[in-house]
Amino acid sequence: MTEPDDALRTHIDSFNAAVRGGGWTDFSATFADDAVMAFVGVPVGPYVGREAIAEAYRERPPVDTITVTSVRTLAPDTASALFRWDSGGTGSMTVRWFRGSVAELTVVFDEDGQAG
Repeated sequence: MTEPDDALRTHIDSFNAAVRGGGWTDFSATFADDAVMAFVGVPVGPYVGREAIAEAYRERPPVDTITVTSVRTLAPDTASALFRWDSGGTGSMTVRWFRGSVAELTVVFDEDGQAG
């Protein structure tokens, strides 16, 4: 696996490509079968399992891309990023990988509640 900060930037690039292209299949495939995706500050989720995550993206796809403002490695398998939505609002995300797949994703929306 690449360094966690590089892996996180790749994850965000894939997210942005899915937003622009409207296709979530490839992005959802980066999650482990038993992955957990949770959100703080917005009333959605958590989602457990790749299929539930894929369904969430199909049913309620984000409509805005994000720009990373900083990334830091927290552990050999975990990284965190601060970001801003390109239409406004900020947040952070923490991603943990297991065997090259996203095992846990937690996204925190700042007080402005922008959900992209």
